[in-house]
Amino acid sequence: MKITLCGSITFCKEMVKLRDQLNEMGHEAIICPVMEDLALGRNPELIKKIEKNHAQVKREGGFIKWYYDAIVNSNAILVLNFEKKGIKNYIGGNTLMEMGFAYVHDKKIFLLNSVPEISYKDEIVAMEPIILNGNLDLIK
Repeated sequence: MKITLCGSITFCKEMVKLRDQLNEMGHEAIICPVMEDLALGRNPELIKKIEKNHAQVKREGGFIKWYYDAIVNSNAILVLNFEKKGIKNYIGGNTLMEMGFAYVHDKKIFLLNSVPEISYKDEIVAMEPIILNGNLDLIK
């Protein structure tokens, strides 16, 4: 199965690790190349730009469009939702949009962990994600 991994930039190291695990399991897992660069420390100046003006970096880097195209050309997405900002199983604004892209294109939506207690929980639940509780073997 071709799977696009989605989640906060904070989780870029975990994204690389999970991509490699999924590929070893026989899936074709993809991540945004910039995420891999950040995870491997190949683009430290970008971190500074993100801290200064994250919206501008997203726009100039075409990240929203990259994810849209990747999701349309995948069978599913896997949302990496770890703790961030004191929120267990965090799903941020961009990731919520990516879930929406997957949903309207009838792609499977997998959440690595359960749905967070967040103001837009109902929108997440409405997209009927498959909760993995950390078990990648449930991806089918």
